[in-house]
Amino acid sequence: MTFEEFILEAREMGASDIHLTVGAPTVVRVNGELQKFKDFSDVVVNRTILSILNAEQEQLLTTGNDIDFSFQLENGARQRVNVFRQSGKLACCIRLLNDNIPTLEELKLPSVLAELAEKKRGLILITGPTGSGKSTTLSAIVDHINKTRACHIITIEDPIEYRYVQDKATIHQREIGKDVPSFSYALRSALREDPDVILVGEMRDYETISLAMTAAETGHLVFGTLHTSSAAQTIDRIIDACPPHAQEQARAQLANMFQGVVSQTLVPTADGKGRTAALEILTGTDAVKNLIRTNKIPQMETTMQAGARQGMCTLQDSLVRLYKRNTISYETAMEYAPDKTEMEKALRTSAGF
Repeated sequence: MTFEEFILEAREMGASDIHLTVGAPTVVRVNGELQKFKDFSDVVVNRTILSILNAEQEQLLTTGNDIDFSFQLENGARQRVNVFRQSGKLACCIRLLNDNIPTLEELKLPSVLAELAEKKRGLILITGPTGSGKSTTLSAIVDHINKTRACHIITIEDPIEYRYVQDKATIHQREIGKDVPSFSYALRSALREDPDVILVGEMRDYETISLAMTAAETGHLVFGTLHTSSAAQTIDRIIDACPPHAQEQARAQLANMFQGVVSQTLVPTADGKGRTAALEILTGTDAVKNLIRTNKIPQMETTMQAGARQGMCTLQDSLVRLYKRNTISYETAMEYAPDKTEMEKALRTSAGF
């Protein structure tokens, strides 16, 4: 079996990730669960991992570095790869990316995401834990802009996951380590490249966060991702990343340009055949901006509960909605509920008990 055939077989299974480890069975993740895939000898696994590295990457690996990159099969299918050492042996994780960028409708995402995509300026954050589908949601939003608006989009990614086909928009995709040394460097450059929309693959540090907020404040629409699990936690993370002396100014700055947070997690569907996104959505209404400005983050939950007309919802609301549509089971709704007592009451009410 060639390496390409190996990848294609995993794709046919519906896998999202492959784990290759010298000295252990090869496993794949399907619908969020790991399962055994193949038994390869240590020699084959070692040779397979090294075969996807170029000479420079192999040299970096021998000096103790982890390697991040993406590669493409002959049929156009793209993969994101991380190669590392564990217990002195080689291992790698291969994320199998979708061949085509899905639309917001195909992802069954609410219309408020299209409304956020149509903003002309400000900061929009897509958040969630690793493997929660942030990149897919973000790519669908960016491609919506690409198909509906004549503008200049710059993406800054590590590595590039989805390749856009230019439609109405002009798109430049920059990869960290290949086209540009860092997110902060790329953001500084982006402001001199006449962008309308900037996508920041990951807002990892204060410098990147500060530059992203400045870009949003100076009239650009900026999208970013964070590994946070709720809208309120996202606001806190942004402010906490700033030095103590700069936090008050950052709070005022964020309040001025904030457009929304979409925090998502993938939950198993009732039929057991896949996963669907449960969302928490906070939009930049005057009330929300005032809560940010006055540091009343704990009140965000109440504001989201009351903000359905503006497209807002809590994770709890989203799970109840998915249960009512028979998309997820009672057990799944309870498992992912932030407040299990309140969730049980809501589910019983929706079932007529």
